[in-house]
Amino acid sequence: MPPKGAAKKQAGQAGAGKTKQAGRPQRVSIAPGKVIKDDDDMTEVGDQVHGEEWMQTKTLIKPDDQLELTEAEMKEEFTRILTANNPHAPKNIVRYNFKEKCFKQTSHVDQLAIHFSLDGNMIHKDSDEARRQQSKQGASEDRHSVSKHSAISEQAISEVDEEKKEDGEEGEAEKPEGEAEEAGEKQEEEGTTPAPGKGSETGKLTNQFNFSERASQTYNNPYRERGTATEPPPRANFSATANQWEIYDAYIEDLERQEKAKEKKQSSLSKKDDDKNKKKVTALETQSDDISRISKASKIVERMVNQNTYDDIAQDFKYWEDVSDEYRDQDGTLLPLWKFSYDKAKRLAVTSLCWNPKYKDLFAVGHGSYDFVKQSPGKLLLYTLKNPSFPECIYDTESGVMCLDIHPEHPYLVAVGFYDGSVAVFNLTNDSTKPMYQSTAKSGKHTDPVWQICWQKDDLDNNLNFFSISSDGRVVQWTLVKNELTYTDVIELKLEDSIQEGPEGTQITTLSCGTCFDFHKKTDYQFLVGTEEGKIHKCSKAYSSQFLDTFDAHHMAVYRVQWNYFHPNVFLSCSADWSVKIWDHTYPKKEPMFTFDLGNSVGDVAWAPYSSTTFAAVTADGKVHVYDLSVNKYEPICEQAVVQKKKTKLTHIVFNPDHPIILVGDDRGYVTSMKLSPNLRKKNPKKKEGLEEQIAKMNKLLDLVREPIDSNKK
Repeated sequence: MPPKGAAKKQAGQAGAGKTKQAGRPQRVSIAPGKVIKDDDDMTEVGDQVHGEEWMQTKTLIKPDDQLELTEAEMKEEFTRILTANNPHAPKNIVRYNFKEKCFKQTSHVDQLAIHFSLDGNMIHKDSDEARRQQSKQGASEDRHSVSKHSAISEQAISEVDEEKKEDGEEGEAEKPEGEAEEAGEKQEEEGTTPAPGKGSETGKLTNQFNFSERASQTYNNPYRERGTATEPPPRANFSATANQWEIYDAYIEDLERQEKAKEKKQSSLSKKDDDKNKKKVTALETQSDDISRISKASKIVERMVNQNTYDDIAQDFKYWEDVSDEYRDQDGTLLPLWKFSYDKAKRLAVTSLCWNPKYKDLFAVGHGSYDFVKQSPGKLLLYTLKNPSFPECIYDTESGVMCLDIHPEHPYLVAVGFYDGSVAVFNLTNDSTKPMYQSTAKSGKHTDPVWQICWQKDDLDNNLNFFSISSDGRVVQWTLVKNELTYTDVIELKLEDSIQEGPEGTQITTLSCGTCFDFHKKTDYQFLVGTEEGKIHKCSKAYSSQFLDTFDAHHMAVYRVQWNYFHPNVFLSCSADWSVKIWDHTYPKKEPMFTFDLGNSVGDVAWAPYSSTTFAAVTADGKVHVYDLSVNKYEPICEQAVVQKKKTKLTHIVFNPDHPIILVGDDRGYVTSMKLSPNLRKKNPKKKEGLEEQIAKMNKLLDLVREPIDSNKK
């Protein structure tokens, strides 16, 4: 299809010219030496008939209202910047910023304005859909379009031929048919459509509307990468394999190193250079001991791991309170917390428990055996609530541990009594696992098992001392003098009316077996002693030959006797005869104030440190009984089974001095910690109960059960 301007010009000149033979496009000569193709713009042909445009002079027409400017004003440059910003777009849009929680003005405003939008339905001509549409169109439509285009091209050629005749341009020979075809190919390249040949039925369709496609592309900003690199921390890889021979070589090297160290200590070097070399060698040897260097760090990491592992128990220990106590009138519960055990001590019974007076989370556990036939070595273990998975300190003993006590002022000293009758003192600050002091047969050790041991105040020479009681009937005072452990017999537990005549007129007295004792909280010289015969003796340090008083307390062995923390006249006792009794040692009738039958052998009993009327006991059937006489004088306010197996017996119980928890030990080597519910440690919220209030609370209970005594009979 020819351009629109050329088609209009050709239509205007159609009347003057005559038609030529169709299908032969020819060139038209407008002026001598000037040849124009028929696809050129015909408007230029009309202007150039009378002469060339460049040969004519050009005149400048100046408007009347044009400004007259000087050269300086004309050379002055005015810079105008065209932006694509929308002038109608608002610039003060405010939106709420959820990060900063306030309204902030937005800096970015959309400047795009759409003036026209049309959804097209064009498809690619090589696609399957385009081919199907073309196949639907008939061949007649294609032929009609081809004939229409050929008629228009013949009309244009005839007009050009008539124009040649009018201008007198003759003598130009007709071009061969091959040149005409070349011209036709050039016309196809330039956008016009030539007439089809005789042999061709269809021709190539071109754009009918002179469409030119334009496109623009925005500028893409280059990518920018920013990064910082820190210096990596120094590190070193260490790897090794542990084999039998390597372990053996390490032990041999360690023995050689120890021998060299002993030789160096014995030999004194006189030269300074030798001294310097010795220091260097010892420094290298200490550095080689990697275990000692990381022991503190590894202990901290171990505690952190255990804290994460037992986090729920730690949260219960600190914050949990049994809400159900509000709906109970008096009863309470025990919440099990951590359970402490050591693999090598599981076959041994828990024979004693003691809290550290300074470090409230640290406690000591003694392991031995109550089976006199099957005796084995014992263990002294120290646990902390911060690491329930493994003991802090482990001390192996040749004989079973039967009792222990931690010094109230020196919390690193632990006095221990053994099954073989000996006593020992361990220093927890020393690296050695052997005791610092230990009694032997020469230094007056007991001949039977030591059942209880207790630290006392320093003597007049400021020497540390403690007391012990054994089945041999002796109460012995042990004194730490320099590097020796000296002993003094305080009292012998003689049986009444047990004097027998020996050979040659001698008298033989039999001794009773002491099982427990406890010193008065205020008067240090006064103490109570429990025996296997079921009697309780009130003794004094000043009288070694006789008792101050004797109570026919129980029918079987007395396992524990303990003074009240608040009331100076009241003490507690328990026995294998299933009973727990509360006594007033000033009561003339020497009868118990309260008696409780627990239905099984009572292994241990303990006063609560926060109340004068609360105590707890453990029995052989695996139950813990908690009593509060101010709440209920007849039944326990809590009776709870602790162990899962029926055959397991509970052996000992102890209250924590600060926290509301108790420790319970059994005969299988386990120590269970439990938290008291609010009803078990109930206090008066209106007033603070001091020492006088606690004594008055106990006196009120004692007055209810005391019988009036006639002064004449007295």
